[in-house]
Amino acid sequence: MSAARDALREGRTSWRKTAVVAMPAVLAVGVMASVMAEGALAASFAVSGTSFQVSSGKLTSEGLSSYVQTDRDIDGKGHPVALLGIGDATLTDICQAAEVKTPLGKVVFKLTAGGDAGNVTASNLVIDGEDLVGDARFGTAQIGRDASTLDEVPGVKGERGKFGLQAGDITVSGVKSNAWSATGGNFRLKGMRVDVSLGGKKCF
Repeated sequence: MSAARDALREGRTSWRKTAVVAMPAVLAVGVMASVMAEGALAASFAVSGTSFQVSSGKLTSEGLSSYVQTDRDIDGKGHPVALLGIGDATLTDICQAAEVKTPLGKVVFKLTAGGDAGNVTASNLVIDGEDLVGDARFGTAQIGRDASTLDEVPGVKGERGKFGLQAGDITVSGVKSNAWSATGGNFRLKGMRVDVSLGGKKCF
């Protein structure tokens, strides 16, 4: 009986120790989630000093949220962008290309995926772009909504009093954008290919 009580005490002590160790991590996750919900972590990393091209034949998504923000590079220089938060997205193909100056000349870093290999999918895709060109169809659009109240894409909100827009679903054909960053919760790139070439062709 005494041994059973000792084992029970040990089990309780173990749970307490686990809780003490885990609590800081739980609190950190909670704070991060809260800050992301307020839009304070719109840019979670310093962008490079070079924008890049993104293109797709067709993009569809169940939701879109957008507002204006400023990305900053490692030197603190600001780059005004339109943050585009896209929910569960499907793209018929994708091309991403950046031109980098090297001692050998201009090198193009290019990533492509999709096409004949199948559609590209991404969840909670966020693109910080200078522009966006394409033929678009928006469903249940709300233009001029306060950026802090956007709710179509989880976690994508701007500052209170700032201009924002959102739509329930979107379809954009012939997508072309010059962007400073792109992040996604879960990318699936079928037929992915990476090319690095001297003086190579970009996406458009």
